[in-house]
Amino acid sequence: MSNYLLCLTVNVRLCSTSASDTLRRLPVSMIAYYPRSGVCTSMFGSHIPVRHLSRPTLSFSFALSLRVILLLVLTTPLGLSSSFAGAPHPTRPSTSLPNIVMIISDDQSWTDYGFMGHETIQTPHLDRLASRSAVFPKGYVPTALCRPSLMTMITGKYPHQHGVTGNDPAPNAALSSAQYNALREQLISYVDSSDTLPRLLGKQGYVSHQSGKWWEGNFSRGGFTAGMTRGFPQKGGRHGDDGLVIGRQGMKPVLDFVDDAAAANKPFFLWYAPFLPHTPHNPPKRLLDKYSQPGRPEELAKYFAMCEWFDETCGELLNHLDARKMTDNTIIVYVCDNGWIQATADNKPDARWKQGFAPRSKQSPYDGGTRTPIMFSWPGHFDTGIQDERISSVDILPTVLDAIGETPPAALPGLSLVPLLTGKGKVDRDYIYGESFAHDVADVKNPEASLMYRWVIRNGRKLLLTYDAKPDRYSEAHAHYERNPQLFDLDADPHEKINLAADHPAEVKELAALLQKEWPVKKAPIGLAP
Repeated sequence: MSNYLLCLTVNVRLCSTSASDTLRRLPVSMIAYYPRSGVCTSMFGSHIPVRHLSRPTLSFSFALSLRVILLLVLTTPLGLSSSFAGAPHPTRPSTSLPNIVMIISDDQSWTDYGFMGHETIQTPHLDRLASRSAVFPKGYVPTALCRPSLMTMITGKYPHQHGVTGNDPAPNAALSSAQYNALREQLISYVDSSDTLPRLLGKQGYVSHQSGKWWEGNFSRGGFTAGMTRGFPQKGGRHGDDGLVIGRQGMKPVLDFVDDAAAANKPFFLWYAPFLPHTPHNPPKRLLDKYSQPGRPEELAKYFAMCEWFDETCGELLNHLDARKMTDNTIIVYVCDNGWIQATADNKPDARWKQGFAPRSKQSPYDGGTRTPIMFSWPGHFDTGIQDERISSVDILPTVLDAIGETPPAALPGLSLVPLLTGKGKVDRDYIYGESFAHDVADVKNPEASLMYRWVIRNGRKLLLTYDAKPDRYSEAHAHYERNPQLFDLDADPHEKINLAADHPAEVKELAALLQKEWPVKKAPIGLAP
């Protein structure tokens, strides 16, 4: 009977928001609160922010625990459960599964890292990660805009497939506030029925944590068991609310999550997508002073400093994994959501430019917007060094699942890179595909209504086609300086200066057919001969 009473006391105290750190790791039967992660977990593996638990809910858990604890006492020793409840993979102990960490920078050019050869920006921590990773300098995201790009990473699908093509529904004066919010909710609802990476990993016993940029409502809607973003319709819930402070105001929530998962002997998935180096460009003074010099525009110095600030936060996370001796059993993936070329007085096209980024960068289909280094690290399992193949962020989800021995969902466009990463084979791919849409979604049910560009890269040759969708609020980012088909030789012309389309009409037609094969759209591109 004393064991029964002890278990009951532990349950009641841990269900209290004032639960002490001493009791934090004790076993619970129904609902447990973890102060450092700010999460409640049920014995069935679901995690709920404690602020969402009402007093009646806590009382209910207390009452229901009477019968649950009695059953557990009759069948098990006093050590009832771990901190992160949930069934592990039925055929493997959870300790055999690697942890998975995704590091996602926000608005950073593919050139702006030490390991990518930048002469000024210093990124020592990401350089160290690169030294123990397979590095793909020619990585791509299909869409150079944060929300659809992030949704692609977490679903493994192109925007026209997952449905989130832009950041917001298009403003419409004819709509009431309630009607506009209903459109926003409809966009968010696409994630509810998606096989997201945290949802798929959860089936194998993983716990998961969201931090940083997140547009799809509460973190739980993406399948995360814990997280920082309360989400729409909460105040500030458009694209991250509480999650946006990670990195800028310290790393404690993610480091505590790592510690709690380790204490519970649970494999974990960590989504670290800080609002860095994204605007506002307000770096610490010590870093701004470091990059400020005569002749360098202040806005450029601020951006350089933001890149190093982001790197410092990555270092804190990587060092924590090293200190906990977790690195060897952790797959680390690095990618950026989209590019960024800092606008200065020298590269602004005209006085109307207010976005802070230069043409052919963020929101554009050029490599300045869509190219990003992608890294995969898993010591002892993945090869290290530079990989010359062009890959896409749609490859991340199938690669991670394949690496842990799971079969990716059928009909995903991406490919597993495990054969490349392990030196056991090649990837059977002919081309890389991408699509760009207006920032504002014209029709939440019809992706084609917002289609601005499509592009394909085969054997280093890139075809870019332009469509007639309206850019709405961000017309400067889609000025359509060249409306006709564009063909570039990326190996000889990496900054896409020379349009070869007029000299190679047959190649243009052949590559255009690949675009239609990937997604048969009804509207015709501008300037393409039939």
